[in-house]
Amino acid sequence: MAAFSINGRKVDVDVDLGTPLLWVLRDELHLTGTKYGCGIAQCGACTAHLNGMPRRSCVTPVSSVEGGTIVTIEGLQGNVADAVKSAWIGLNVPQCGYCQSGQIMSAAALLTEIRSPSDADIDHAMAGNVCRCATYVRIRAAIHEAATTLKG
Repeated sequence: MAAFSINGRKVDVDVDLGTPLLWVLRDELHLTGTKYGCGIAQCGACTAHLNGMPRRSCVTPVSSVEGGTIVTIEGLQGNVADAVKSAWIGLNVPQCGYCQSGQIMSAAALLTEIRSPSDADIDHAMAGNVCRCATYVRIRAAIHEAATTLKG
C-alpha cells in the first residue's frame, strides 16, 4: 500500500511497492496522459512532477513517492502551465503529440525555476526528452514565448 497526493487529491494504492509509478498512474489511477516510451528513463515521455521536480515515472518505484505530491499533465495548472500550454498551441509544437506531455512537464518545471531561461538552460532542462518528430526548434521557441508571457 502506498499513500500520496496526485493532482491535488490524496490516494492510497494497493500495489507492489516496487511497481513503477508510471504503471500506477496509468493502470491504477487511469491517468493516461503520462506516456510509456522507453522504460529506462531515456526519452522523457513519462515525466511527472514529484514534489515540484520533474521525475521519470517509468523508473520511479511507487515506494519512493510515499507521502509525496505528484502532478501529472492532467493536473498541471497555474500561470506557468497556462503560459506553456498557450505557447505550445500557438506555435503548433506537436506533430504526433506522443512525447508532448513529458515535454510540457519538463518545460513547466524549467520555467518554475528559471523565468527567463537561456538556450543553454533550455537545452539542459529538456535533455532526455526525445521527440521522434524532431520539433525541438518549436519546443525551444515555445519555452521562450512562455517565458515572455510570464514576464507580463
